[in-house]
Amino acid sequence: MTPTLVRHHRYAESSASVDTGSRARDWAEIQERMLAPLYEAVYRRLEVGAGTRMLSLGCGSGLALLIAAGRGARVTGIDPDVERLALARARLLPDREGDAGSPDAGPQLLEGVPATPAGSGPYDLITAFTPIGCSADDGEELVATLASAVPLASRGSTVVLTGWGPPERCATAAVLRVATRLADGADGWLGAQRDDLENVAFRAGLKPDGSGRVACPFGYADMDSAVRGLLSTRLFDAAVRATDRSQVEKEVAEALHPHRRRDGTVWMPNVFRYLVCTT
Repeated sequence: MTPTLVRHHRYAESSASVDTGSRARDWAEIQERMLAPLYEAVYRRLEVGAGTRMLSLGCGSGLALLIAAGRGARVTGIDPDVERLALARARLLPDREGDAGSPDAGPQLLEGVPATPAGSGPYDLITAFTPIGCSADDGEELVATLASAVPLASRGSTVVLTGWGPPERCATAAVLRVATRLADGADGWLGAQRDDLENVAFRAGLKPDGSGRVACPFGYADMDSAVRGLLSTRLFDAAVRATDRSQVEKEVAEALHPHRRRDGTVWMPNVFRYLVCTT
């Protein structure tokens, strides 16, 4: 039986309205790997393994799920972007493409938070690897999603929240300011504030239990890959709607110019923060 899903339409519709059809593949092939050091650091700290039942919020095209499953975890991923989710299914369920799978038969991939845990018991780990700190309302959206997801975990389970580091530690901040300026004329991206993750945890009824920082440099083979990868993040959607894709691509390329190296590659060091909480 297909589980009842709780969908957060605003998030899904805002991305779908500017999707070009190839953006999900750009995310999977270019951008998603940039956060792999974050996934690995969290899994090492929490000793994710065969006894872990994990729910991944915003699982994208499945890289974080794939790494966790490789460590033996039983994973469920949700993402409202059906194109990204299709790529995740191709990665994690290659013999059942287009099928979410039966409970406990393997990874579960869903478009929204299920009303009950997918499988035979509650989750003991919930991850939110989509970093907050790029817009005024991304923390609000995460709180709303956690309200649906946290009841699916057993008492005392672990929830991991992630966010961008301070702007002075994130070279990509200068590029993200382009999105803000083109979308609403604001002076620029303010970046993550010191207590953003703790504020989300408090409002979601979670108890902080440690944190960490992870270096996640954004590296690209060339300028074209850098522009395509960054536009695949959904962070430039409002800018594309306010202007047009060509204008956004042009201004992103200009902002990336200081980070282009002599061999044509693009390199931007960044730091991301994660907060470990308990339910």
